[in-house]
Amino acid sequence: MRAPYTFVYGVFVSKDQSDSRFILYIMFFRLYLFILPLLSKFCQNKFIQSHQMRIFIFLYLLVVPTLLFSQEKKTASKNNLDMNTEYSSVTDTVKKKKQKIATIDQYKIVTLEHDTIYADTSLTLKSAYRQNHLRKDLFGLMEFSNIGQPLNTLQYSLTSFSPYPEIGFSGKHSNYMQADQIRYYSVATPLTELFFNTTIKKGQNVDSFITLNASKNLNFSIAYRGLRSEGDYNNQLVSAGNLRITTSYATTSKRYAINAHFTNQDILNEENGGITNDANFESDGQDYKNRQRLQVYLTDAESFLKGRRLFFDHAFRVNPTDGSNNLYLTHQFNYEYKDYEYKQPTVISTVTADDGTTSRVQRFGESYAASNINDQTKYERLYNKVGAAYENSLLGKFIFFVDDYRSNYRYNRIIVDATGNAVPDNLYLQFNNFGAQYEYQKNKWNGRFLYSRSITNESLSDLDAKLRYDMSDEIKFDFRYRNINKLPNNNYNLYQSSWISYNWSNDFKNEKINSLSAEITTPWLTGQVQYTVLKDHLYFTDVATDAQKAANIQIVNPMQYGNAINYLEIKASREFKFGPFALDNTLLYQKVDQSDLVLNVPDFVTRNTFYYSNHFFKKALFMQTGLVFNYLTKYYGDDYNPVIAEFFVQQDKKIGGFATFDFFVNARIRQTRFYLKAEHFNALFSQSNYYSAPHNPYRDFVLRFGLVWNFFQ
Repeated sequence: MRAPYTFVYGVFVSKDQSDSRFILYIMFFRLYLFILPLLSKFCQNKFIQSHQMRIFIFLYLLVVPTLLFSQEKKTASKNNLDMNTEYSSVTDTVKKKKQKIATIDQYKIVTLEHDTIYADTSLTLKSAYRQNHLRKDLFGLMEFSNIGQPLNTLQYSLTSFSPYPEIGFSGKHSNYMQADQIRYYSVATPLTELFFNTTIKKGQNVDSFITLNASKNLNFSIAYRGLRSEGDYNNQLVSAGNLRITTSYATTSKRYAINAHFTNQDILNEENGGITNDANFESDGQDYKNRQRLQVYLTDAESFLKGRRLFFDHAFRVNPTDGSNNLYLTHQFNYEYKDYEYKQPTVISTVTADDGTTSRVQRFGESYAASNINDQTKYERLYNKVGAAYENSLLGKFIFFVDDYRSNYRYNRIIVDATGNAVPDNLYLQFNNFGAQYEYQKNKWNGRFLYSRSITNESLSDLDAKLRYDMSDEIKFDFRYRNINKLPNNNYNLYQSSWISYNWSNDFKNEKINSLSAEITTPWLTGQVQYTVLKDHLYFTDVATDAQKAANIQIVNPMQYGNAINYLEIKASREFKFGPFALDNTLLYQKVDQSDLVLNVPDFVTRNTFYYSNHFFKKALFMQTGLVFNYLTKYYGDDYNPVIAEFFVQQDKKIGGFATFDFFVNARIRQTRFYLKAEHFNALFSQSNYYSAPHNPYRDFVLRFGLVWNFFQ
């Protein structure tokens, strides 16, 4: 009797899957693992290493799947496929009569919370909204002029919260994938996706991904996202890399299951600190249409965030067979290391006034070093959660757990200020929580209710209740209540810098966030309402004196707001169709009730898309083309500080009040989607009064091209 599995180049695979192409792929994969450390050792320079690695990984993921899963010279029609494996792609050679063609619901994508969605290769307006470096709809977020720079938050409800403290430096984390953003897979045949998008001037944005099942129960995936964009302004280069490796395994009886991943991420930003003279930008003078001629505060500064994470989440069913009553033991492990570095070789900035006179200024005040500022923050976190779950077919699922959180946020020096007070070099945290979770899914109801609380000296808690009612396949109601007692992020309580005014050691209170939201989804309207009350809100603000501000000095420190902040959000989306024409609308209204201007968002944000859709060439080509209109009202938008990589409150300059128009053409041929977009084309003839943050202009007109190419049949 033939053994059901064989050992092929270090991986157990089924005999049915050990054909030449699968073995060839495993060989390439092992070769990649062998070459990777050699290439890293060869490329000692950090900049060279980063980009050679990206090029190598992209070419590998581009070429290998194409070679392995491309069409054979002799192929059969879709109706006469041989199933040498349980499932077969449409390119497999015919050898047998019986066939089973894999359907799209056999390409599963699983989230950390074990929600399942399916691979989607359709061309829709929503997929076009996700054609960007983050692969998500950016409504409610304001991009800077270059791709990969920080995102200014227009819709406050997009801010995510956790009771656990993070490292901080939130402006650097928009392009950093957190553990709950990683997806796991189960596929009938190997699935490959190639994403490409042009950037600003020199550079490219790629995201290569492949996943396959080595057996019915074992899945692997590897993905690499690379971004390089030069930008229009001086000292604005963005270079980022993101490597993700995942695996999923479950026994045939589902008694044991595990999801695990490893990530290695690095994000490099050249930091120019914004333009020094807004009047030159707004003048629309021909000399300044070349944005390289606009003076910036920082000519050689840069920030660098890198991180590695090892994560796994697994469960074991105590009873041998799956029944109406099941008992599980669960464990979640998360180890993460991060390193944030800010470098500024030249301390003195040159500022040219309207009358042509120049002055020399230290942008961030006095400094300990006359040159070559290099601030480094290191962070380690270890998290373990163990629990037991009881599942009943009628009552639902009850989970009880305890967790252990440990983090070390540190520097390599101790700073003593002019008053003799020492700024420590370390912030170590350790605490334990106890919690319970209840999950219910029956008929039209789906609910998840979580409560956790600290059982050690640290005071934190989290109450998260979610409820969904599916009236039908098209009409759904979602409700959520969230009450968080949150520990401050580490950079609020401790920060060290060679800039004298950027050193602090605090002991802030916990933030209290109380939020209630409701959402309705129908074929006619999608609506969302959220009401949030914030207490002891933490924020950054410019504490420079009027004289310092007049001298172009920016000093940003953390603050805590003692009064309550009330936030209301109403968001609605509706699409109107007129034959092949359609008008898609998303409207956002926000209202903030506060004694002082601390939480600042625009009152009104809108996106309206008018487009045409149709099939061409006997339905071989599906195309959409149209216009996108974006607008937000004026408000005191937060400014950005590169030293601490945080947005901060300001009341000196209003931004917003401008409209952008984009023209797009989206097309789909079989499993390939093409995107062509003329972004902000009205900048060619409108006044230059558009900013993403004070002194940081929004993007000028740019023509961009992109594609998403899927291989799974």
